[in-house]
Amino acid sequence: MKYEVKGDSLPVLSVQLDPGEEIICQSGAMSWMDPGIEMKTESGGLGKVFGRMVSGESMFTNRYVAKAGGEIAFASGFPGSIMAMEVTPDHPIIAQKGAFLASTTGVETSVYLQKKVGNMFFGGEGLIMQKFSGSGIVFLEVDGYAVEYNLEAGQSKTIDTGYLVMMDSTCNMEVVMIKGVKNVLFGGEGLFNTVVQGPGRIIVQSMPKEQLAALISSLIPSKN
Repeated sequence: MKYEVKGDSLPVLSVQLDPGEEIICQSGAMSWMDPGIEMKTESGGLGKVFGRMVSGESMFTNRYVAKAGGEIAFASGFPGSIMAMEVTPDHPIIAQKGAFLASTTGVETSVYLQKKVGNMFFGGEGLIMQKFSGSGIVFLEVDGYAVEYNLEAGQSKTIDTGYLVMMDSTCNMEVVMIKGVKNVLFGGEGLFNTVVQGPGRIIVQSMPKEQLAALISSLIPSKN
């Protein structure tokens, strides 16, 4: 299987499948494909359906099988980036809800729950994220521009709500309250930040959907 991400702010993932190769995507993600590729819609059982629902994905996945070689393409649903992340048995990754676009067949998707109570109730990244394990490549959608950091053991990065896309499973996530009454009331950053500590790789995004939606909403005149 060969793949290429084309485009800038409105990217598309182009995958060239050889006969017999397969790729999995969330329902409705396929944009165009050659006639030698067939679709099979799957649920994977009640547990996986529920897991996809609570993690922000569609209830079903589509498996595309190449009877003959050809191209299949998946366009991003939001202006931003598409990143290919390698997953191995020793290197699972954790990603934000709704980030999954497609994957090779060896990748397993499951729900990742925050371990700390504070993270559950106050974490900007939410109680529920997604865990990708197994072996293969998972393609993630990033809102805006993607910035990658490799954190050493003990090194950390403080991240505002919604900006964390992905982290290695070796990283630790913790929620901290912003210090200072004036900072909380007038700083415009809310009450809490997310601190991710290494070792491991993290990816942050420049324009979360929620931030863009809030900006657009603030510019719409009220009907008073």
